[in-house]
Amino acid sequence: MPSKGELPTGGSRLRFAVLGPLQAWRGDVQLDLGPVRQQALLTALLLRPGTTVSRQQLLDGVWGPEPPGTGAKVIPVYVHQLRRRLGPEKGEPSGSLIVTDRGGYRFDPRNVSTDVARLREIVAEAHAARDSGDLAGAVSAWSAALELFHGDPLTAIPGPFAEAERLRLSEHRLTLVQDKAECQLRLGRHAEVVGELFALSETHPHNESLAALLMRALYAGNRQADALSVFAKVRRRLVQEQGAEPGGELRRVHEAVLRADETFLVGAPPRTRRSTDERPAAAHLLRRVGRVGHVGRVGQVGHELPVDVSGFTGRNHELDVLLAPTDEQAVTVRAVDGMAGVGKTALVVRAARAMRDRFPDGCLFVDLHGHRQEREAAVPQRVLRRLLRAVGDITEGDDDSAEDLDGLAASWRAATADLRLILVVDDACAAQQVRPLLPAGPGSLVLLTSRQRLTALDADRRVSLAPLDMDEAVALLTRAVGGTDSARERAAVRELARLCDRLPLALRVVGARMQSRPLWALERMAIRLADDEHRLGELSVEDRSVEAAFRVSYDQLPDAERQAFRVLGLSPTVEFDRLTLAAMLDLTPSDAERVLESLVEASLVQHGVTGRYRLHDLVAVYARRVAAAYPAEVAAARTRVFRLYVVAARCASDWGPFAFPTGPRAGTAPFADWEEAAAWLDAVGGELVDVVAHAAAVGHVNDAGWLAEGLCDYLTRHGRYHECRAAIEIVLPLTEQVTDQRMVSELRTCMGIAYGLQGQYEQARRWLGDALRISRRTGDVIEQARALGSLGIFANAAGEPAEAAALLARSADLAQGAEDDWLAVMYLANVGAIHHQVGQHDKAQECYAASVGLAERIGRPRILSKTLFRMGALQLDRGHYAEAADTLSRAAGLAERVGDIPLFAAVLGRLATAEEHLGNLAGAARLHFQALAAVGERPGTRLKAEIRNRLGWPQAATEDLVQARDRFERAIARPRTESGELA
Repeated sequence: MPSKGELPTGGSRLRFAVLGPLQAWRGDVQLDLGPVRQQALLTALLLRPGTTVSRQQLLDGVWGPEPPGTGAKVIPVYVHQLRRRLGPEKGEPSGSLIVTDRGGYRFDPRNVSTDVARLREIVAEAHAARDSGDLAGAVSAWSAALELFHGDPLTAIPGPFAEAERLRLSEHRLTLVQDKAECQLRLGRHAEVVGELFALSETHPHNESLAALLMRALYAGNRQADALSVFAKVRRRLVQEQGAEPGGELRRVHEAVLRADETFLVGAPPRTRRSTDERPAAAHLLRRVGRVGHVGRVGQVGHELPVDVSGFTGRNHELDVLLAPTDEQAVTVRAVDGMAGVGKTALVVRAARAMRDRFPDGCLFVDLHGHRQEREAAVPQRVLRRLLRAVGDITEGDDDSAEDLDGLAASWRAATADLRLILVVDDACAAQQVRPLLPAGPGSLVLLTSRQRLTALDADRRVSLAPLDMDEAVALLTRAVGGTDSARERAAVRELARLCDRLPLALRVVGARMQSRPLWALERMAIRLADDEHRLGELSVEDRSVEAAFRVSYDQLPDAERQAFRVLGLSPTVEFDRLTLAAMLDLTPSDAERVLESLVEASLVQHGVTGRYRLHDLVAVYARRVAAAYPAEVAAARTRVFRLYVVAARCASDWGPFAFPTGPRAGTAPFADWEEAAAWLDAVGGELVDVVAHAAAVGHVNDAGWLAEGLCDYLTRHGRYHECRAAIEIVLPLTEQVTDQRMVSELRTCMGIAYGLQGQYEQARRWLGDALRISRRTGDVIEQARALGSLGIFANAAGEPAEAAALLARSADLAQGAEDDWLAVMYLANVGAIHHQVGQHDKAQECYAASVGLAERIGRPRILSKTLFRMGALQLDRGHYAEAADTLSRAAGLAERVGDIPLFAAVLGRLATAEEHLGNLAGAARLHFQALAAVGERPGTRLKAEIRNRLGWPQAATEDLVQARDRFERAIARPRTESGELA
């Protein structure tokens, strides 16, 4: 019988292992999975069970930036081979594990077991054991989980997808080791973990969490000096290698070791409860004389904490923050904020229950109802009177709200002056609501929750609570629905957790609904939640409602913040910045930022990376629902935000903002120059194609077309060819709907450019030929000139200079009357390149000089850099090495500035050649290394592969530069026949 950490053997069921080398068995027979690329394709399907993966996704995930020459045609071949290897012995296709779906393939996980699925089950058991207090059971489960790993996950499987999964699974393995070690420390089994933590710290020298655990284990073994030595070593490494000091966690452990704080380090038993006999006699007999002459009597303070939430999951880091030692000489305040339904109350109740033995005078709980639709916020006077009763300080009176607040607060402070207690203040809405409630007893602790940040209130620690991570959310929902018996059910639970965006309230509502309606299938519930129109309605049961919780937060906002919240739900990207909101509401950027920060304080908007924000998925659904009642506002906001993206793309394009004859003008852009616009697009990252898709989906087809056109140069110069083509492919089927008919031919020209820059000249010719025919039919001279010019450029890159010259001449004739400076620069530069290729150096120099002058006048740095690159290469061929070095230095600076890495590296290669001829071999070596460093900034991308191939530098760092020179010269010349990007 297999151990807990092994997959079952025997039978005919297929078993897969990925937590080491990829392996498969049918029963006890190991299967041959074929070549490594075929195994990589299997991995890309196996680790997405039940999910349809498109051919393009498989191509990108398995081959990355270097697809095979046959492109996606190889995918069906590999799938066929895998079906034969994995199918039943007779190979019937009906039993295939790899199902063909429209647009791709799907791995059917039924009757299949995998070690990653088993890993998830064991880890869930470990979390459940730990959360229930069974630390020994948790350690045993984590040990079993770690036994499933047999080396590096997916050993030797190539491709970006496998590499990303390998990294994810390796990080998960490290987390499991840390979780196990934490429980072992709490059990006093420190000797078991020291060796393993030492070894891991050597292989992960910058992991501060590992170092902190190792220090705690060493301290527990009476090795305080060794623990301090670990801190000194890590700190020295961080400062020397990264210029940074250790983070808060490691510093706190270091301070605890210095103070010998065993409670913090190893969970030592709490201090002995203080006897009431040790209190001052007067305080023991008489608490106070009331303001109206009533004598108060001290009674026994009880524990008022609510019932702990069953199935409490995760939150280990946040609990550690709340459970940290308190100041013995002062009142400690710890605040937890977060959006509605994120689990703030459950967290502080769990923390208070874990600490109540450290506070001998009791645990009090008050709910201020700051965000309850059915209740008004609690009056501070009434709350204070209840608290005074709770500590035995009884006063009488009927008119609670008429009591003097200052007098009651003073009485509360006097009543608690000699008490050490926990006070949980739940659901506050303002700092002034909380301040009068703070007790006065030294060593007391206040745990506070609010949807607001309440920064006006002094707090020792703050926790901003986010939704659960995915594994925790799945574990919570699995327990709520009573467990899952099949891989299909587990997949459905995971999908439900995703649709709930890991929000605890939503997860508990779904769990409750599944319990009360056991006939409902998990998959059916997932389908219901997938519909944004009905999702919030489904997340409601009795008095629990996600939508109601959000509504209270929204209703409490000022008018300006309400309007901002509504339109932010319409954002075409998950993350947004102040310019997005400023455009949608026609605000200044500073006013937009103020509103965004106000929404962050209300926990309706979350901080993303620096300067960017986001809405939780369910909050965004609610925002769109509210916005639907304001159709005019929706239409205006969408138009403005799409125009913002269009003008940003046009400003960032090397074509220049005025090279676009139709659509919004660049004068409306909030960017000072092309660099600001490019930086803004950089921050958007991979969501740019989503913006095009969103514009098309909501009927803004013209905006979608203008944006796809404007992004063409920006995306291709960063090597993002697939994204460029994807954006265009979204709009092309919709060109019959556009009012700007220029898009019909222009988008085809852009598609041709994207293919041509990748060296796929036949595809480029087809698209550009279509564009030329359409523009001739419509009589659009500019579009004809652009199509002809692009055809000429790629004909020259394909080694057909005569045809290129003819095409470029026809393009120039058409563009002459259009006063399109960018086309003129391109024409001159490429005609110069043709003269250069056939040895007509004087004519080439004339064309290059004219092109440089015009490029300088229009201020487009990329085309200027390309032309200077060509001119520098010509000067090298003519033996003018000093002039070439000056020209190429200037070209390199411009290429680096625009972020064109292939161009930058190619220029550096030619500049190194110039320096060699001038006798500066050391300078040439530095240039080679600089180019290699630039390539290294984009690991695993097509850019890296292209540059290494073009420059021929696989071993340049170890070769003599003189011996390597011919290789570099040939590689730099190769773009003329490989790709038009540098041609």
